[in-house]
Amino acid sequence: MKDVDDLNLPTFDDVIAAHDRIAPYIHRTPILTSEYLNGLTGADLFFKCENFQKAGAFKARGASNAVFGLSDEQAAKGVATHSSGNHGLSLSYAAGRRGIPVTVVTPRTAPQAKKDAMIGYGARVVECEPSTSSREAVFAEVVAETGADFVHPYNDPRVIAGQATCSREMMEQVEGLDAVIAPIGGGGMISGTCLTLSAIAPNVEIYAAEPEQADDAYRSFKAGHIIADDAPVTVADGLKVPLKERTWHFVSNHVTDILLASEQEIIDAMLLTWQRMKIVIEPSCAVPLATILKNREVFEGKRVGVVITGGNVDMASLPWMKN
Repeated sequence: MKDVDDLNLPTFDDVIAAHDRIAPYIHRTPILTSEYLNGLTGADLFFKCENFQKAGAFKARGASNAVFGLSDEQAAKGVATHSSGNHGLSLSYAAGRRGIPVTVVTPRTAPQAKKDAMIGYGARVVECEPSTSSREAVFAEVVAETGADFVHPYNDPRVIAGQATCSREMMEQVEGLDAVIAPIGGGGMISGTCLTLSAIAPNVEIYAAEPEQADDAYRSFKAGHIIADDAPVTVADGLKVPLKERTWHFVSNHVTDILLASEQEIIDAMLLTWQRMKIVIEPSCAVPLATILKNREVFEGKRVGVVITGGNVDMASLPWMKN
């Protein structure tokens, strides 16, 4: 593990600069509430709806910060990444806005809707096998070929600073939050949340929500060091990747706890959100609500910010249709 001084961690000043840089290219997404879900959980829930974000996910924030922070010389070579969907979509969106090339290495099993959307934004999509090792090997070939700037999906200080703008907005939109909860995969959103809240609201508890079938962050948190799974299988396709050094720094230092939900609990929470809030969310963003429902005693009586991270769903294969 690298020393903290070697991690090139973003600061809250970087968050402020990122927010100014990306403002023309992102939405300030709304906060929605549901009296029904408040009654069900015993908490006051405030949903930060990044499913309404550009490219359909919060990752447009970090991707835009990285793309629009490049020099003209580097931008001319383009950008590249590996992604199961939303980061690749978001980087394709941002690169398209700047008019530069973008290549995305994505698992062949990723939702076709996301791959089609990347191509629609102008990306070159290169498929790999659905494992971290295959993804990184194929990606290395792409970078060697193009010389493109690597924008990591989450272990990148520019990306973390961009994601941190989401919780900055939330704190401006909702007063008196006791806790914030967001999904965790690689940890970009949670790291950004930690970065913002540790600077401007250090008393707010930070919870991460993870699928039981992709629980490497939970096991890492309990063990005190990174434990990485290579190819977990879960309906929450955006949460299959492991923590890295930068995101582990924020998780290990600032997260209150990591809570788990089963596959059926995730699907049930997703369907409940569609039915009661009348909004489209993907399985990964149903994990926080699933864990709140499962751990009512943790959140009861509190004002809780819930990050809905995206709404890019393959409508042809909704998870409840398989039951």
